[in-house]
Amino acid sequence: MEEKLRQEIVRVTRITAERGLLSSSDGNLSTRLDAERVLITPSGVYKATMEARDLIVIDMQGDVLEARAGLRPTSETCMHLEVYHQRPDVDAVLHAHPLYATALTIAAIPFPLDVIPEALVGLGEVPTAPYATPGTVDLALSIRDLIQSHNNVLLSHHGSLTVGKTLEEALIALERLEHTARAFFIAQTLGTVVRLPQEELARLRAMSPALK
Repeated sequence: MEEKLRQEIVRVTRITAERGLLSSSDGNLSTRLDAERVLITPSGVYKATMEARDLIVIDMQGDVLEARAGLRPTSETCMHLEVYHQRPDVDAVLHAHPLYATALTIAAIPFPLDVIPEALVGLGEVPTAPYATPGTVDLALSIRDLIQSHNNVLLSHHGSLTVGKTLEEALIALERLEHTARAFFIAQTLGTVVRLPQEELARLRAMSPALK
């Protein structure tokens, strides 16, 4: 089971890197091994060539249980553990740096859920957490309240956080986030953005499993 999860983290990480949703050694992923252990990506390792043996096993307090010599867990470990502590239903966490979605937070533009039907249905509401310094406990605290009721959160000036039962589920949400943000940006460059009417948004919200 652990080896299968190691391979899945590597697979999803490479897809995320290949699609430009993170760059260099940025971003981080994790998945629960069981109630007391988490498998997480290391700090400072180039994501496109990361191997299954590079992944680190930690406990729910962030202490390292198993790691290759010279490797340490991602600096965002506190944020991952905050998700698991707040959401026992979540088994996978993906923090990435999608360009267009991140740009929305830099411009202080709320995520546009009213332009593409699939975004609202598939993602539910997508709030933006207040800015906090990367790699600090403050970052974990910034998402504490939001992650209790949202599966997808933008991190001000710092990317995105998507969670799910599986890493693939978190990846699908990430791709949908970025697709929507990019479509919104392109529409703005072409002219006036035509928003979906309120009655249609109400209908879509009723269809969304994320809002039930």
